[in-house]
Amino acid sequence: MSNYLIEVKKLYKNFGSNEVLKGLDIQIKKGEVVVMIGPSGSGKSTFLRTMNLLEKPTRGQVYFEGTNLADKSVDVFKHREKMGMVFQQFNLFPHMTVKDNLMLAPIKTEKLSKIQASKVADQLLNRVGLSEKSEAYPQALSGGQQQRVAIARALAMNPDVMLFDEPTSALDPEMVGEVLAVMQELAQEGMTMVVVTHEMGFAKNVADRVLFMADGNIVEEGTPEELFDHPKEKRTQEFLAKVL
Repeated sequence: MSNYLIEVKKLYKNFGSNEVLKGLDIQIKKGEVVVMIGPSGSGKSTFLRTMNLLEKPTRGQVYFEGTNLADKSVDVFKHREKMGMVFQQFNLFPHMTVKDNLMLAPIKTEKLSKIQASKVADQLLNRVGLSEKSEAYPQALSGGQQQRVAIARALAMNPDVMLFDEPTSALDPEMVGEVLAVMQELAQEGMTMVVVTHEMGFAKNVADRVLFMADGNIVEEGTPEELFDHPKEKRTQEFLAKVL
């Protein structure tokens, strides 16, 4: 049994003739916060989405808790229940209240009874600071509030890892902080997290490890201090000079 929660080996992804991921390897331990940075179009979001097989790899292996999700005989949906995913767009059901959005998946997968799901939803809304919005509909919320609900909804399945795909990029600047604060709290509580983001401050303060991606490759990785203060690769140096 591997020591890693997620282990990706020789991962390739092509869209037609366009090779987006070029043989990537990564190991992520339980409780680790890994942040991926890099220019747009470098393959970060695609890489994240192959980790729970929202994108099927062209070739390579994706091990999650010791099971190769890329193996066609594996029930990906069963494993995906243990992987929370938060997207740029909030993807909340507009016709359902905030609380019903949170209760839906745990009841549907028969993980929880209605009474249990209601209790968990209340606890999670409290955790993301939105108890008073439980009966509101998503359109009555700000973007930052909707994204916090989306995080709570992912947590309702009690996942072993949380994947964040640029969770603040669709938000107005003044709402970014409230979402990052919830994510930072999760990290402090020991949640395993893989985060694609343009928020360099978050990467510096919260990540255990930062990966810099460009052109479908992991160009460089290290602690925030190593990567931000002493980048070794020219490509990393050029990118950081533009964004910091």
